Amino acid sequence: QVQLVESGGGLVQPGGSLRLSCAASGSIFSGHAVLWYRQAPGKAREWVSSINSDASWTNYADSVKGRFTISRDNAKNTVYLQMNSLRPEDTAVYYCNTQWYWGQETQVTVSS
Repeated sequence: QVQLVESGGGLVQPGGSLRLSCAASGSIFSGHAVLWYRQAPGKAREWVSSINSDASWTNYADSVKGRFTISRDNAKNTVYLQMNSLRPEDTAVYYCNTQWYWGQETQVTVSS
């Protein structure tokens, strides 16, 4: 069964950092872009960042540009989201996505 397993979420103070990981079973990342989304309580799901298959191209929502960095290690079938300078408004559940596969979500809470 194909799975996307996310990890790295947690509670962090404003200004802190977290690194999310999205690990795929099998080779479903191979040749495909991977995206991160998030959904805050009471809000619609929001696209956060994308990376193409060979990591030659990345893109970010304006709300995270300059603070978040997406990367991937195709040998490990894993995509990362490095989140720096976190703000309370970054609090959300975060999901990774490729093709029609979705991760199970990981909670990020930014609070003092």
